[in-house]
Amino acid sequence: MDRFLTFLERSTERKLTKRKQQKAYIKSQKHTVLSEVKSWIDALVFAIFWVIIINQYLFQLFVIPSPSMVSTLNVGDRVIVNKDSYGVELYPAGKKVLTDTRRVQRDEIITFYNPEYDSKGPFFDILSQVIYMGTLTLVNIDRTSDGQPAERLYVKRAVGMPGDVIRFEDGNVEIRPSGENSFIDEDDFRAANDLAAGPHRSVNAEYYPALEAAAAISAYQEAGLETPMYLYRQYAPLESSDHNYIFDRYEYEKARTGMLSSFNPSNMTLRSDHARYENGIYVPEGYVLPLGDNRDNSRDGRYFGAVPETDINGRVVGRFWPINRISSLTDNQ
Repeated sequence: MDRFLTFLERSTERKLTKRKQQKAYIKSQKHTVLSEVKSWIDALVFAIFWVIIINQYLFQLFVIPSPSMVSTLNVGDRVIVNKDSYGVELYPAGKKVLTDTRRVQRDEIITFYNPEYDSKGPFFDILSQVIYMGTLTLVNIDRTSDGQPAERLYVKRAVGMPGDVIRFEDGNVEIRPSGENSFIDEDDFRAANDLAAGPHRSVNAEYYPALEAAAAISAYQEAGLETPMYLYRQYAPLESSDHNYIFDRYEYEKARTGMLSSFNPSNMTLRSDHARYENGIYVPEGYVLPLGDNRDNSRDGRYFGAVPETDINGRVVGRFWPINRISSLTDNQ
């Protein structure tokens, strides 16, 4: 023991002496422009390193890129995402650990990896995320073919939970909760369970018959049949309105496939396509169905289905920009 203590004492003395000599040497050197630049670069690299670490494991900043969550979150809003809510992600888009007791709760606003994202390879995916986080969301090198920022992450509301079936009727959401036999209108379900009032319709419901007429016209043309004139009359209000576009692609496809199936009931492919819209979306165990609050203008789970909880990388907890809209977002969940 005495030998060990003697060795420890001498090692400590040598290290302290060496450090003292290094400090004395640094003080004796003249400060040059190059040394100052190196010092600033070291400080910047150190700061970026810690920004990336914090963004990856604690809190990440995120810019809202689309109107799918209006007016809960508007385009350009900057939010804070708690990265620790549903487990620890070891690296960007990588494996998550410590997830058993950290499950997504209904109505939370979540960020998750876009199921339809066109990957440019694992190296680029990680590099782009590191740069995005390291620059506090100011630089996004991940671009689509037309030069627009690629949406690697989506922000939506967790609406469908494991065991639920979610279906859509004229833009309205209907929920059959796990263990129940009947569907409940979402507004009634939210009121009964004291959930947020954020989800809404941005287009008046009176335009849905015209949208369905537009889908029927398309079906007639696709089948090579003469289109009845009454469909053009039903479509007229939409054609002359500010919404003279397909504002709800899901409902449009539901009506179109239904009409095509009625033309040829023996075509099992057409019947299957339409049944998917009629029956709704089942949410398996370990999955969540995310929907945008702006129900008429959101690319969400209606189109790509439920997403695994392992692809959910955080929970939106607050908005820090613009200044006049700084707020906690846990109250909207």
